[in-house]
Amino acid sequence: MKKPLAIVTLSVMLSACASLRQPSETESAPTAADKAAANTKKAPANARSKSLLKAKVQQTEDVLPGNELSEEILYKVLSSEIAFQRGQWQAAYVTLLSTAQQTRDPRLARRAAEIALSARRPHEALTAVRLWTELAPHSDEALQNYLGLIMLSENISEIQPLLSQRLADAAPQARGPMILQIQRLLARAKDKALALSILRDVVAPYSDLLESHLALAQATYANGDIATARKEADTALKIKPDSELAILTVAQVTQDPAEAMKLVGNFLKRYPDAREVRIAYARGLVEQKQYVDARNQFETLLKSDADDLTTLFALGILSVQTGKLQEAEGYLKRYLAVLATQPEDEREPTQALLLLSQIAEERNDIDGALKWLEQVEPGEAYVNAQIRRGQLLARRGDIDGARKVLEQAQLEAGSEREQLQLIQGEAQILRDTNRHAEAAAVLQSGLKRFPDNTELLYDYAMAADKLGDYVSMEAALRKIMAINPANQHAYNALGYSLADRNTRLPEALTLIKKASELAPDDAFITDSLGWIQFRLGNLDEAENQLRRAYGLRPDPEIGMHLGELLWVRGKKEEAKQLWRDAQSKDPGNEALKATLTRLNVQL
Repeated sequence: MKKPLAIVTLSVMLSACASLRQPSETESAPTAADKAAANTKKAPANARSKSLLKAKVQQTEDVLPGNELSEEILYKVLSSEIAFQRGQWQAAYVTLLSTAQQTRDPRLARRAAEIALSARRPHEALTAVRLWTELAPHSDEALQNYLGLIMLSENISEIQPLLSQRLADAAPQARGPMILQIQRLLARAKDKALALSILRDVVAPYSDLLESHLALAQATYANGDIATARKEADTALKIKPDSELAILTVAQVTQDPAEAMKLVGNFLKRYPDAREVRIAYARGLVEQKQYVDARNQFETLLKSDADDLTTLFALGILSVQTGKLQEAEGYLKRYLAVLATQPEDEREPTQALLLLSQIAEERNDIDGALKWLEQVEPGEAYVNAQIRRGQLLARRGDIDGARKVLEQAQLEAGSEREQLQLIQGEAQILRDTNRHAEAAAVLQSGLKRFPDNTELLYDYAMAADKLGDYVSMEAALRKIMAINPANQHAYNALGYSLADRNTRLPEALTLIKKASELAPDDAFITDSLGWIQFRLGNLDEAENQLRRAYGLRPDPEIGMHLGELLWVRGKKEEAKQLWRDAQSKDPGNEALKATLTRLNVQL
């Protein structure tokens, strides 16, 4: 039941993929850089960018020019759009840019920038955005796009006066957040050393602000200067000892994880209501596999917000991890109930449903496990959930019901990979219940749809082997070898089958040696090497290989082979012990039963 647990903190990544558009009243505009190509030619500093320095932090409406829409302007705009639709981006761009310069209309400059970006020409887009910001100096959208494109250019030094002026114009209470925004912006620059130098100069007048030192801590840490990063973070914490962001930054730049956890733990003793710090501390405990302590921290968090989805889910996982299944079930059910009342939340219930099904299965409540699995909707885990439903139905004895579930899921499966998984899942259920003929039929039907799929071919070969249809088995394995000559499993399977049937032994040895060359440390291939040597009568070599195989992996089947060899060599007590171990691991192993019957051995 217990599985490795990892709670990860998701970072917000700035990407270059969004286009220019007019933002709604509730969202900020994406930067023009978001669609620019990564390789940008050097953009020379433009004196007109100084007009940006006049922009105030307070948004002011830019007055559009009073030009009339003349026939000439209308013709240029329409011809540009037609040219752009025909793939002639350059003609459209040049016409719109020159018209924007002529009319002083920022909307035309904006459109020219859009066209350049759609053509993946960031240098030309930057030229248009510079004009746009000159014509609309109070446009926050224009400013964001200008800054974004500058970050992709080879020369970012031209923005330093602008950033300094923006900070100077800002209200005192707005400077701190703005400094952190500037640091995040500069983090996108190609020239990290220059970006750090600009940041230092920009924040120098504000050394009394917590955010100045936090920004420098982040920037120097990103540049690999850990000592300076820690010094800046410590300074920030001295300025504001109760700052959650400051202590989290100190922990981030502390190289020793144990020291970082100790610092955060001490902070929580002084400021127990620091929620974000407690969340980070709990995640740190998870990373250190201190699950009980982590669970205690999340329980503390839940007291202040009983419906917090992140906390409920974390407690569900941690309760599973610490063996408290009843409590885990309660947390996960509560998580699903709260999630159902928040349709705007983008989190999916799938993982909680899967955990609840595992908990029910753990207490042998097959009906309960099926109930949770039936609620899993199409998505990444859907196919595996349907396969598990089929396995549980088969475990209950409803083989036909299990097959119907998987066949229905095949109709809903979106990809070839999912369809293959479902075919293999159905065949496995049939093999597990010794319905080998039906399993072979399912796989043969799948091969009509996917004739060159080596996984299906291999599974079909194994089903044919169980039926004694060695001709079909060999044909399937030979086809795998032709499709993928490096598939060691095909060589090993055919070689082992020949060795086990005590036929064509020289050929079997050649096949198994080929498999061993491809995977020298594979325990089952090494077992096959030992078994073929046993068949050939080379008992010393057989014992060496079989002991090596069992050392690599003490599997019941390998133990069965090693036991038979030892029995033949007169080491009967050791052989019996190996067989007892194999029997305890796999009481229903038919091959072991057959071996003991053949050798007339009573354990």
